[in-house]
Amino acid sequence: MIRELPEELAKIAKDELNENPERVSEDLMYVKDWIEQQPHLRARKDDQWLVAILRGCKYNFEKVKKKLDLYYTLRTTAPDVTLRHRPLGPDFLNFFRLGTCLLLPKPKDQIYPRVILIRAGVYNPETNNVIDIMCILYYVVQIAIIEDDVASVLGTKIMVDYKGVTLSHFVQATPSVLKKIVAVCQESMPLRLKGSHHVNIPTGVDKIFSLISVFLNEKAKKRLRIYKGCQDLVNDLPKDIVPTEYGGDGGSIAELIENNISKFNEFREWMKQEETFGTDESKRLGKAVKTKAQKSLDGSFRKLDID
Repeated sequence: MIRELPEELAKIAKDELNENPERVSEDLMYVKDWIEQQPHLRARKDDQWLVAILRGCKYNFEKVKKKLDLYYTLRTTAPDVTLRHRPLGPDFLNFFRLGTCLLLPKPKDQIYPRVILIRAGVYNPETNNVIDIMCILYYVVQIAIIEDDVASVLGTKIMVDYKGVTLSHFVQATPSVLKKIVAVCQESMPLRLKGSHHVNIPTGVDKIFSLISVFLNEKAKKRLRIYKGCQDLVNDLPKDIVPTEYGGDGGSIAELIENNISKFNEFREWMKQEETFGTDESKRLGKAVKTKAQKSLDGSFRKLDID
């Protein structure tokens, strides 16, 4: 049973995502029936999870099928990204406590996309990899969209802090790694990315952004924000969600780390179940449908889409 949306959020879901409250139960049953008919697919069938997938695909059932299939296929074929660390295992928690990827709090007085903070410069590139952040992000997004309808209806934003990032960090983001990250985040996750905010950018990195912009569509380019200082960032995001280290009132990084770990502990059983899902390619009926994301793993970049 899914949660009933507040009036304002329900209107957004209807107008932007084609959600019809009177048909949601029927739509969920259709998706569950389709999953049951796929012998190769070991997929989660919780209502709140599936409605997040439906919203992420704007209730286009063909897109829903492709996204679900790709999501669980990548669990099997790209475990170096999706299962690099066992959720809540020692390695996972030790890396998480560095604060490389944190879900920021909800603003108190407005409906606003959920914001995820990424701090790549705080990990040691000699002992960890950028894919470790991807692994954390993979589960942070799941928690956000299951726990909070704002995340599945209104979407999420990414705030990236480059303080401490060195050349050793950047060289880890090889073309093959970036392609996998694009495939997992953009095509398989029910993630409505509403923009990205970048601060503390090292000298010369602006040239990298110029290169990346080649792969962005016009909407994505307009939603990419680069700040010279933290004050501009606070002026652009709700102040009560921005960490105190950046001039906001959203609590300290240390507090946010503990809050996020507590949230992971609440979802402990969910995380354990996640390890049981995936695909058995020997049981697949016919050939796998090649999405643009899957092709990108072997081919060239395509334009990054931001909804």
